[in-house]
Amino acid sequence: MTLTADRLRGIFPAIPTPVHGDDRIDTRAAQALVRRLVDHGVAGIVPLGGTGEYGALAREERVRMAAACVEAAAGRVPVIPGVLDPGLHDALQAGRAFADAGASALMVVTPYYTNPTQAGLREYFLRYAEASPLPILIYEIPYRTRIAMAPELLHELSRHPRIIGMKACNTDCYHFLKVVAGVDESFAVLSGEDTLFPLHVAAGARGGVVVTASLLPRTWQRLFELASSGQTAAALALHRELIPLLDLSFAETNPGPMKAVLDMIGITAPQLLTPLVPPAAELQARLRATLAPQLAAEAALGPG
Repeated sequence: MTLTADRLRGIFPAIPTPVHGDDRIDTRAAQALVRRLVDHGVAGIVPLGGTGEYGALAREERVRMAAACVEAAAGRVPVIPGVLDPGLHDALQAGRAFADAGASALMVVTPYYTNPTQAGLREYFLRYAEASPLPILIYEIPYRTRIAMAPELLHELSRHPRIIGMKACNTDCYHFLKVVAGVDESFAVLSGEDTLFPLHVAAGARGGVVVTASLLPRTWQRLFELASSGQTAAALALHRELIPLLDLSFAETNPGPMKAVLDMIGITAPQLLTPLVPPAAELQARLRATLAPQLAAEAALGPG
């Protein structure tokens, strides 16, 4: 399905990439995770971002992961793979391969390492949008790329018919407020920060690309329902209960901690890709102890 901005609403888990010891996709585990999330009512699936270890996967394995997710989603929700290449032509090649695999849209990161100006960022996303076979979401994550986009540039790009939204991972809340104040109505800003999610929704985000929603999809959907309906105090209270889990989930580089506990939701996929290594045993033990009551509370929420 080709995505439009009005469908970018709700919780879109950023999912990890299950792999075997030979660094190839564990298709069975990947599809089991996607089916579980879809059955729990998520709005879409986002594979192959940073959580999906994009840069550590072979190119053909990225395409296999995208295709596996599309097959498992079975048209019930959109699949939006990340495109994390730093150069235009490699990024376009990846996007075309994901389109052929059945993706609905692409989440395209800012072109890092070259340290472009705002004019260069403008040129990059306009050229990508014009050449892409699918609509795109801008992926801004300055603490990983060292590239931030000016709110005024995002306002302009939001009016392009093939740029339908963004994953906002800029932790500067004033920057976020300025972005949502001027983007087009047809453009969906999605929070990319588990830690700031209720604040982002209260400020105008239409949902979020959420890492820990892979573990707790119903909890995050409940949080979104509260925040998006103006029940900000209740949303903040629920989010406050998640803070210990969030602290542990990001205590070492994501997705290491989350992969270590996926077996608690029935998905055995602890293997990480070089250069990531398994998280410390103490962290794993603390994460398990913290996640267990959260999973019990999740089950009490009922069907998604």
